[in-house]
Amino acid sequence: MTSPDPAPETRLTETIDHARHQVMLGMDMPWLVDQWVKRSPDKPFMIWEPFVGESTTWTYSGFQTHARAVATGLSERGIEKGDFVLLHMDNSPEFVVSWFACAELGAVAVSTNTRSVGRDMTYFAEHTQAVCAITQPAFAAMIHESCPDLRFIAVTDNDVGEPAEPPAEIPTIEFSSLRSDPEGWVARSPEPYASLGVQFTSGTTSRPKAVLWTHANGLWAGSISAAHMRLRTDDISLVFLPMFHTNAQAYSMLATLWSGGTFVLQPKFSASRFWDVSVKHRTTWLSTIPFMVKALAELPVPEHCYRFWGTAVRLPTLDDHLGVVTLGWWGMTETLTQGIVSDYDHPGPEHSIGRAASEYEIQVRTPGGSLAGPGESGRLFIRGVRGVSLFKEYYRNPEANDAAFDSDGWFDTGDIIRVGADGYLYFSDRDKDMLKTGGENVAASEVESVIMLTGLVEECAVVGQKHYMLDEVPVAFVIPKAGAPESISENIIEFCEQNLADFKVVTAVHVVDSLPRSTLEKVAKNELRDRLTPVTDRDV
Repeated sequence: MTSPDPAPETRLTETIDHARHQVMLGMDMPWLVDQWVKRSPDKPFMIWEPFVGESTTWTYSGFQTHARAVATGLSERGIEKGDFVLLHMDNSPEFVVSWFACAELGAVAVSTNTRSVGRDMTYFAEHTQAVCAITQPAFAAMIHESCPDLRFIAVTDNDVGEPAEPPAEIPTIEFSSLRSDPEGWVARSPEPYASLGVQFTSGTTSRPKAVLWTHANGLWAGSISAAHMRLRTDDISLVFLPMFHTNAQAYSMLATLWSGGTFVLQPKFSASRFWDVSVKHRTTWLSTIPFMVKALAELPVPEHCYRFWGTAVRLPTLDDHLGVVTLGWWGMTETLTQGIVSDYDHPGPEHSIGRAASEYEIQVRTPGGSLAGPGESGRLFIRGVRGVSLFKEYYRNPEANDAAFDSDGWFDTGDIIRVGADGYLYFSDRDKDMLKTGGENVAASEVESVIMLTGLVEECAVVGQKHYMLDEVPVAFVIPKAGAPESISENIIEFCEQNLADFKVVTAVHVVDSLPRSTLEKVAKNELRDRLTPVTDRDV
């Protein structure tokens, strides 16, 4: 008895999946670096522009040699293919070299947010079963205290350019000691579906989820980002967004690598340094976020070489003032690159994020389950190929994987999108239990779980308060336990400061007798948000 033919949609999906996998054969991240070493060995790949000291340039050839030297050193210390390595560093050459060294070796780079606290680091290390860490002096003590099972902690000799040393009593090794002679380095055969990296992303659960990328994911991120932006080998990008996040890692670093360009790396965003560095290096494009654009819009604009800025949403009222085309786009760690994107020649109306990228399928579903039409809003779902155009999995979290995808393979982004009458898409809202604070995602439930650990409250609810610069900031409403001190608000904020990254710390605590309910069980957080007056620049 023969099986029935699969439905046409199923056959099409299988054909697309097969094609996506086929295009990655014979490639991985070391392969990509090697292509440009062979073709443009002396061309600058990375230029480091610290706030203290002189700039430094790495050519493609020099960079590969450096990365292989660190990979050799890691191998000599027992780090093997498949091992997870914590990279806890601010933007720096050492971060980039270490990330590619892991790729050369076949190890998995776990890039962690440097605003994390010890509690976070313990979780990151335990969840990934990391075997070692590479960090900078400022974080060495915290990692030593939080991650006792690491084989070793390698520490740089500077904090993003500032000479520094770790505390003498902390057992560490010098980062420079990882550099070993790579003369005998034998490159691995390309493995596109080997694990490449992990980034932790906030979700609506109480702990961050470990988003696992394959080498194919990294290649996809670089190639599609470069295609969306039409990058050329003579393009030069300025990078100041944190390298431990997808935006800088994929949109900027990997897109530059795919196109054979150059990127200029800064420790972080600096409005006062921005134009001097841009003019000095004749940078042609950058990826940024709206609140940074607001800061730059207040400054005089010199003659420059920028063609476009990726600014999350279209800001055409600033295009003439800045002398660039601003591009809207939407993406997330799980999608690797932009699933919705503006076209450079047809960038779209103000505040739009573009149209669906041709490399993905998207659906905007109304609360009733139908597809949203012009003028309607709905929850955004996206479909691609796991391990190629979508992340491979939430590492060691099968429950989260099952919850993230429906039976037809659609990934639930949690974001609310409005479909414009003209077909352009607009970001409308996010999952009501998620906050966006200065470009960082915050799960309200994580903050709530920490507040409950104080033992001072019967119940709490965390919501976002609108903020003129940061989008929103977390605020808590709490029902205190009997006998809680009058200083409960101060005590909760202090406890949050000790146990949460700074951007997750509540800015205010409101003591209440009860919380509004949408049902007997669920807190009506919309009512709590309505009680909060937006923070304007006049309030600070």
